[in-house]
Amino acid sequence: MSRFQKRKVLISGASVSGPALAYWLHRAGFAVTVVEKAPALRGGGYPIDIRGTAVEVVRRMGILPRLRDAHIDSRRFTFLDADGGEVASVSPRAVAGGADGKDLEVRRGDLAASLYALVRDDVEFLFGDRVDRLDDSGRGADVTFRSGRRRTFDLVVGADGMHSRTRESLFGPEEGFHRYLGYCFALFTMPNTFGLTRELMLWNAPGKAAALYAVGAHDEVHAFLTFHRRQPPPGDLRDPDVQRDLVADAFAGAGWEVPGMVAAMRDADDVFFDTAGQIRMPRWSRGRVALVGDAAYAPSFLTGQGTSLALAGAYMLAHALAANPGHTSAFAAYERGLRDFVAANQALVDIGGATLFPTTAKALERRNTMLRGLVTMPAAPARPAHAGLALPDFVPPA
Repeated sequence: MSRFQKRKVLISGASVSGPALAYWLHRAGFAVTVVEKAPALRGGGYPIDIRGTAVEVVRRMGILPRLRDAHIDSRRFTFLDADGGEVASVSPRAVAGGADGKDLEVRRGDLAASLYALVRDDVEFLFGDRVDRLDDSGRGADVTFRSGRRRTFDLVVGADGMHSRTRESLFGPEEGFHRYLGYCFALFTMPNTFGLTRELMLWNAPGKAAALYAVGAHDEVHAFLTFHRRQPPPGDLRDPDVQRDLVADAFAGAGWEVPGMVAAMRDADDVFFDTAGQIRMPRWSRGRVALVGDAAYAPSFLTGQGTSLALAGAYMLAHALAANPGHTSAFAAYERGLRDFVAANQALVDIGGATLFPTTAKALERRNTMLRGLVTMPAAPARPAHAGLALPDFVPPA
């Protein structure tokens, strides 16, 4: 593997899969540059799950103890009906499944900070910049950045999320790979005037859900509003006012704390709006450029597996590049080793079929009946899809 020590790799994106890939590639002797459009590492963010195979990845990276210290350890999930009455109050594991004492839930910012701390002294970071043009028709990948700087790399990896610019420049518009799952959602923070601590409250009506999630004894809670639509909303959804109006219209007349949540959304400065969907591609690379994480195989937040796939995918891509004599064979090995794992996790949810967000009154009653049964039943076991990938040993160069 010593022949790869001088090879230069550009990774676009510094959230999860990008820094994770940078760590493993640096261990394999690559010279790594990470470019990130944000001016600095992004902190905060909503809670994310690290499950199954991904737990083993972070253990091998040496950050498992730090993430265990950051584990949210939610106490309960409380489900409410349309009038705000309690349907059931259960342990998180009873709903999500998982390996007791092993799977993790942390703030996205805590994971990002842990990954960044691992590589910041060994990897070049270019914050406040992004790839503007990419040409890999020659003996390398010629990159022009938005700042105007120009560099040539041996390989480029798009780790720039579900709405990846790298993927669009390489394969075409997102519409060709996006599988809409029938929901729109808005995430934001609001004052914790409810006295919630390490718990989630989820209100449901057919086709609508509103959640308040307190990840600790903090002054703020994460608020979540989601609603079902058979087709994606028309028009330009990048306009924040259009986003807010769309959500407000969907929840007009709703009960419980929903009117106050909608009002808080109007004033929030951290609203994240999107449609629930997956990225499904027939291949994840072309020429000297590959994709990793959500850019290649986003499973949707409805599966709870986006972060875990990103971590596992970064490991498998780095291993393939370290173990194969050229990028063409490496990219092929990466896909062979990961494709079935991705398919199993994307299959955890279907269009309009998210268990937590039933779209009809009948489906909601079935869900509620199941929840009432969970109160007296043992926690659900870990799902096979979460741990269905055998990680090969990663041996750094001598």
